[in-house]
Amino acid sequence: MLPPFEPHPLLRNGHLMTVASNFWPRSFVLPPPEERLFLVAEESRILGHCHWQPGPRANSPALVLVHGLEGSSDSGYMRGIAEKAFALGFHALRLNQRNCGGTERLTPTLYNSGLSGDYRAVLDDLIQRDGISKIFFAGYSMGGNLVLKMAGELSSSAPPALRGVAAVCPALDLAACADALEKPENFLYQRHFVRKLLQRYAVKAALFPALYSPNGFGPIRTVRQFDDAITAPHFGFRDAQDYYQHSSAGNVVPAIRVPTLILTAQDDPFIPYAPFLACGIRENSAITFEAPARGGHCAFLSSHPGPRRFWAEQRILSFFQTLLRMS
Repeated sequence: MLPPFEPHPLLRNGHLMTVASNFWPRSFVLPPPEERLFLVAEESRILGHCHWQPGPRANSPALVLVHGLEGSSDSGYMRGIAEKAFALGFHALRLNQRNCGGTERLTPTLYNSGLSGDYRAVLDDLIQRDGISKIFFAGYSMGGNLVLKMAGELSSSAPPALRGVAAVCPALDLAACADALEKPENFLYQRHFVRKLLQRYAVKAALFPALYSPNGFGPIRTVRQFDDAITAPHFGFRDAQDYYQHSSAGNVVPAIRVPTLILTAQDDPFIPYAPFLACGIRENSAITFEAPARGGHCAFLSSHPGPRRFWAEQRILSFFQTLLRMS
């Protein structure tokens, strides 16, 4: 059993922890990946960077990883946990969400926090095409919302091959997260996300000019404004609030039946803690919920050096290894 999280002594608030995790120097040892396209909807494919164990694929468990808002398969946390998982004998699949990681040409759509069907499609493909019978999903932030939403929607009808799910700082109440980003102390995060979202939208407008207007929606300075003007109408929602309501995993958390680990930090700058207490997580016996007082957003930099520095990666793999031993 992995000991509880012990935060780095110099990173004593959520902002410091969050920023430090993004700039902490890391190197990774992974075999060259196979690039694989997964058909997730009509005309839409997502790109996975797949590190396969040697031998028949059915002989090893698979860990499927889903990144957060404006991340990609190359994000440090994606490569870090993939490295650890591969060393433990897992196939490690680093997915790009629609349009991410330079894949805008692979789909005419944008992406959003409710497209959990994309990951059900990946799950089905790994079962049917590769014969893998032990599959785990882990998602970070927006990706955490997506994998939890998938698990809740599948509920008791989840295929036996889906052995476990983990989410790190999942944005399971999207409206609350959008509100948190609008706090003055979160200005830099908000500006970063909006700038990246608008850059990606500009690429889509250039690639698909018949589908996307390059202007006409006024100034956009917040994530909520982006979702009001662009995300919601593109996917048929009335407005951002309607999109958030229908896409938040908190709605289906009580229905999760597959063993699930949820990690969050009570000092996460823009994933509020209160929604975790309000959505039924603690009443669901399928869910292991851990919420250290400190940890920042998807950071969890521990006081221990070396591979032990990145506690969330270790905790997820410890949880999944326990499930494998029990099966």
